[in-house]
This record gives sequence, C-alpha cells and structure tokens, in this order.
Amino acid sequence: MVELSIDGIKTRALEGTTVLEAAGEMGIVIPTLCYHPSLSPYGACRVCIVEVVKGNRSSLEASCTLPVEPGQVILTNSGKVTRARKLIVELLLSSCPNSKTLQDMAANMGINRVRFKIKDRGCILCGLCVRYCKEQMKSGGIGFLGRGTSRRVATAFDLTPEECRNCGGCEWICPVCERACTAGNLIDGLCGGCQNLAPVETCPVCTGCSESVGPQGHKVY
Repeated sequence: MVELSIDGIKTRALEGTTVLEAAGEMGIVIPTLCYHPSLSPYGACRVCIVEVVKGNRSSLEASCTLPVEPGQVILTNSGKVTRARKLIVELLLSSCPNSKTLQDMAANMGINRVRFKIKDRGCILCGLCVRYCKEQMKSGGIGFLGRGTSRRVATAFDLTPEECRNCGGCEWICPVCERACTAGNLIDGLCGGCQNLAPVETCPVCTGCSESVGPQGHKVY
C-alpha cells in the first residue's frame, strides 16, 4: 500500500493506482473528458489536472496517468488547478463550442465567456473513439491521421474499413457528439440555455400541471 495526502487528507492506495482513482475512492470528484474506466488512460484533454506539491514547488499533472507515490501531496481543487482547468475548457470550447458536455462543464466551473477565437472543428482529439474501437471492439478501424493542427480522427484513406462493425460505439463514447440545446446560437461561445436568470414562475397556461416557465416564457422541465 502507498500512503499519500489528497486535499489534506492522508489516505492509502494500492501500488499502481492512479491519483484519479485514489481520489475517486475518497469521494473526490475530478472532472474528466478523455478518461473512461474501461479504457487505457491517455492524458490528452488535461481537464483532470491536479497540483503535485514538492517542497516549495508544485506542478500540474494529469491525474488519470499519474501513479500514486509514497509521500505524495496532491491538491485537486487549488486556485492554481481551478484557473488552469478553466483555461483548458475555454480552449476546448473554442474548438467544439456546440458540445453539450463541454457547455455543461463550463457552466459547472463558472465560466462566463470564451476568450479565444471560436472555430468549430467538431473534435477535441481526446482519443476515446480510437481507444474504444481498438480495445473494446478489437477492430482498430479508426485512428489518428496527420500531425499538429492537421491531426484528426479518420479511417484509412477516408474509406469505411472491413474491420468496422458499424457498432456506433465511437459516436456513443464521444464527448462532443451530443449538441448543446442552443447550438449555433451561442453568446460569447457559451450556451447559457440552462441558466435561469429570472425567478421560475408557474405557467399561466398550464395551471395545475407540473410545467413552469422561466425568462421570456421558455418552459422549464
């Protein structure tokens, strides 16, 4: 067993356990995008970063690929971590502004605008679909092509390979395929569709039922 400290609480974890897993066992929620418990860790999105304190210095590292070590001091929600996570989510939103998952994550983090130029690329290169296809479906029909800004997920020669089983798993596991409710009509890169900026009132038309209305008469379910 490895002894370490997470958010000021001393804990023990099995050798080989990641910091993300150790924190989860303590009930500490660390946001993730490219991580899935049934797939190999990848560390691509960096949303799960934590602060690793070593003496008077500290560093930010992806908790999904960081193994626990004896005497580790981990902070999962420090000011340094919070600022970095917000920046990362803003950058991801600038690439995939219509993603419901990213919009929800931004709302939970209190992000009120995206400060970067928005260009919808439809992919954050998290690698979930590639790993799912290879590790779960044993197919490997899709993969990464290109480098740098031209890097993308595709099939060989952009043709459907014989290995593809049309299972739909790549779309199911994708964190950006589900579109936000106000996709295409964003304000400062954000959806804002789930924010009730005025008190919720009983619907005057549906008196007696469970429906309510928010600002501008939009129904709230």
